[in-house]
Amino acid sequence: MTEEQKKSGFVVLVGRSNVGKSMLLNALVGTKVAIITPKPQTTRQAIHGILHDARGQIVFIDTPGIFHKAKDILTKKLNARVREAMREVDALIYVVDPTRAIGPEEREISGLVEMVKKPKILALNKCDINDPAFAQEYKALAKNFDRTIEISAKTGKNLKQLVDAIFEFLPQGEAFYPEHQFTNLENKFWFAELIREKIFIQLRQEVPYSIMVEVEEIKDKNDIFYIKAKIITNADRYKKMIIGKGAQTVKSIGQSARKELEAVTQKKIYLDLEVEVQEHWPEKF
Repeated sequence: MTEEQKKSGFVVLVGRSNVGKSMLLNALVGTKVAIITPKPQTTRQAIHGILHDARGQIVFIDTPGIFHKAKDILTKKLNARVREAMREVDALIYVVDPTRAIGPEEREISGLVEMVKKPKILALNKCDINDPAFAQEYKALAKNFDRTIEISAKTGKNLKQLVDAIFEFLPQGEAFYPEHQFTNLENKFWFAELIREKIFIQLRQEVPYSIMVEVEEIKDKNDIFYIKAKIITNADRYKKMIIGKGAQTVKSIGQSARKELEAVTQKKIYLDLEVEVQEHWPEKF
């Protein structure tokens, strides 16, 4: 394929919470651009993951999962971001989890997907699991899609087939991002996301969704990266939970984040974490 014939386009990943969209994004791009936790709606931004190929460039857009009957401000805003991300794309991948029954969130997303008039691929995730309980229910949706592919974001099974299908649907065009760039995220945002991932993993079910991390300062001092970050929550009781007895919890969060940051940056990291209460931060999100 000549330079003039190369293809490029934006492909949105949609699906209910915890179906594996972020894991799939990382697997497709070949590096970690989106954080992954067991908590639903970990993703809050429309993150771009960029796949470079001899055939062209695919810009994948990861989206938050939809929550049915959104009540709080944060969830309503996240749902709105999903709808926004679906408007101007060249193709759509609807990621489903056949180990879970179709429920209200799934039906709501299906309705949104149906309105998209661009090429659509149904990706049946977790095909590494033998005989998923609800596989046939999801396969019945295939008639509404241009292609149906069984994949495993965890093992990488059939991801090449998925990428091949996407390139079939993309228009010819120039690359949107330079070679070797794998995400649209700035360092400050990516560092903040990684710290947030460690908070969710450390505190599991104890901490609410209303936690945000802001990286306030990054200094590159020869062989050491100084990163000053603020963990923001909306109530004093959650602040105490994040800090923990004798500040052990926040220290553990910092150690876990620092270890991964050092592996990525190949530099020593000094991570300065503070915890702050801002009662109304979700309204400004």
